[in-house]
Amino acid sequence: MHLLRPLLRRSLLLFVAATAFALAPRASNAEALLVVEADTGKVLQADNATMPWYPASVTKLMTAYVTLKAVKDGRISLDTLLTVSPTAASQSPSKMGFRPGTQVTVDNALKMMLVKSANDMAVVLAEGVGGSIDGFSAMMNDTAQKLGMTQTSYVNPNGLPADGQITSARDLAILARAIIRDLPEYEYFVHIPSIRFGRRITQNFNRLIGRYPGADGFKTGFICASGYNLVASATRDGKRLIAVVLGASSGRMRAVRAAQLLDRGFGNNGLSWLKPSLGTVENLVPIDASPPNLRDEMCGPKRKRPASDEDEDTVASSSSSGETGATFFAAALPPPVFKPADLLAQPPEPSEPVVVYTGPTRTGAALIAAVAADADKDAPKPRKKKTHVAGKKPDASADAKSDGKPDAKQAKTDSKADTKEAAKSDAKPAAKPAARHANAKSDAKSDSAAAKPSEKPAAAAGDKPAAKPAKPKAVAKPKNDAKPAS
Repeated sequence: MHLLRPLLRRSLLLFVAATAFALAPRASNAEALLVVEADTGKVLQADNATMPWYPASVTKLMTAYVTLKAVKDGRISLDTLLTVSPTAASQSPSKMGFRPGTQVTVDNALKMMLVKSANDMAVVLAEGVGGSIDGFSAMMNDTAQKLGMTQTSYVNPNGLPADGQITSARDLAILARAIIRDLPEYEYFVHIPSIRFGRRITQNFNRLIGRYPGADGFKTGFICASGYNLVASATRDGKRLIAVVLGASSGRMRAVRAAQLLDRGFGNNGLSWLKPSLGTVENLVPIDASPPNLRDEMCGPKRKRPASDEDEDTVASSSSSGETGATFFAAALPPPVFKPADLLAQPPEPSEPVVVYTGPTRTGAALIAAVAADADKDAPKPRKKKTHVAGKKPDASADAKSDGKPDAKQAKTDSKADTKEAAKSDAKPAAKPAARHANAKSDAKSDSAAAKPSEKPAAAAGDKPAAKPAKPKAVAKPKNDAKPAS
């Protein structure tokens, strides 16, 4: 009996684990999930991993790989200056928004592209390395084939919607492994927590960075057709895993999915032998199908349409059950110390933003000056508001400016205001014939005062007959009354 008890207990555990495996709810069919070991490529879990998918901005991982390979091979350097073309400037957001002709180094363009997911910077790099978007796309496709990414094709460097832009979770894991293996000296580009351009600080869209223990890569992506995508990695106790999530319902949910995949991969729960070996990522068999189009789910009438990959917390109306869908295998695992959803809801660990800027590579005082110059260029928005107010109430705006800024601009504003006032002074007395004849000389003086507003107070004080016609100035009092409103 003593010998049978351990066997019965083991059999019971196997039965419970197998039942949990069979009955645990599966992730949504509109998702592709994959987690692999970075060094060996061993597949720890795969769901729809070879289903073709629209990559969206995770495309920029290949753009970075091709660019950094060119740097490593000596064809360009991180200090190489590239110019923003009209084509680059015309890309849809997310982008830096630089004007055509602006110059930026390869180093800064990479940081802006990978942290802010700047579509314009992806095109700047493509044109700088490949000569054109088409030329660079050919380089991307050639590299994909060499790496064994047999399900991938590219037509642009940023992942904006295009029918021919296709990949799979399998191929993205292969690419992530290639970045780790082939470009270890440049790998820091894929886990920068935040950047600062002028006054703007942009956090990495990958919510695992600075929140999930050991997170050290890679890139997010979103278009309506693909849903929210994420290629992520994390390292614990010398073991590095790569997780790929395609088609999540929100920016938050893709991070939760990835964290759960990584937790399970690091779990070493002792029950992995229950699952058949899935081999290596390269050996996963591709599915011959068209990529699912999630436009109706992601951007249809049932939900608020997200503007871009920046909408981290936008959650689809169907995501109320998403948390449950991501907990498969949970019954076979010990409860985590922190729930991924709670962990990722925390603010990121404090870190100093990496400074990015336009123009050539600079250090010291020159860098400080470049950052200040970019900050000045990057602050036109307040002026737009003032212009809008000025269009509604020109007098009040002119007064507010002249009161608040006693400089050369104020003198100009005062001059314009005085000229308008003199014009009113001419027009209103003309409505009364008697006043017009009596004050003909005064009108001439007013014209002279309008021409030379700085001498106006002296002329008014020395011209006694003008004392009576000065009443129209009292009519202009509403202008002064408008001062407090501004």
